[in-house]
Parts: sequence; C-alpha cells; structure tokens
Amino acid sequence: MVDLCNCDQTVNLKVEADIGADAIWCAKCYANIDIELVPLSIELKSELAKWIFQYGEWIDWNTDGIVQNGVELEVKHNKQGLRLTEKVRKELTGKYEVSFSPSTFAKRQSNKEFND
Repeated sequence: MVDLCNCDQTVNLKVEADIGADAIWCAKCYANIDIELVPLSIELKSELAKWIFQYGEWIDWNTDGIVQNGVELEVKHNKQGLRLTEKVRKELTGKYEVSFSPSTFAKRQSNKEFND
C-alpha cells in the first residue's frame, strides 16, 4: 500500500471539495492527497475532478458572500459529493474507510446575513 500522507498508516479518507485541491483528504491529518495515488478508476477520478471544478459556484469572490441561489447551488454540490463519496467507498471497500465532508460556506453565510 502506498503512503498517501505523513500518517503512519492511512486508513481513513474523506471526500471534500476545495479550491486548487484534489477531492481526497486524509481524515486524520487533513493532508490533501494526490488523486493519482488513490486506487480509483479513471472514470471516477474524472468525475471527482469535474465536481471539484464546480466548487464555489455559490461564492461571490468579490464580496466573500454568496450569489443569488447560493444555498441551493451548495446543496446541489453537496448531494453530488455524497453520490461520489458512495462510489469512492465502493471502489475502496476493504482498503480504506471513506467519509464525506460537505461544504457549509453558503449555509453559514446565509445564517450570518439573516442574523445581522
């Protein structure tokens, strides 16, 4: 088994989207893992890359706020991420435990704006 991060043994992975990062992370040390090192199908790696590319469509980068319908866009992105996580989990069964870390930016911003 290839070392994916600096942990003694990587057994817990999470699927999470972020700007400029691959979709797979160590759930223990939070290191971003090079997707090419993870034993996933080319098709799934491609799906994950497309999903990552869509990250932040709900963010207004000029104001650090959210765009109109931002919460809905984030929810849609998280639903897709959950589906992809299930595919990752299936392909990595017996090798890694896999969890999903959803984006919460739009939801937090929406609550902040509501409470201000």
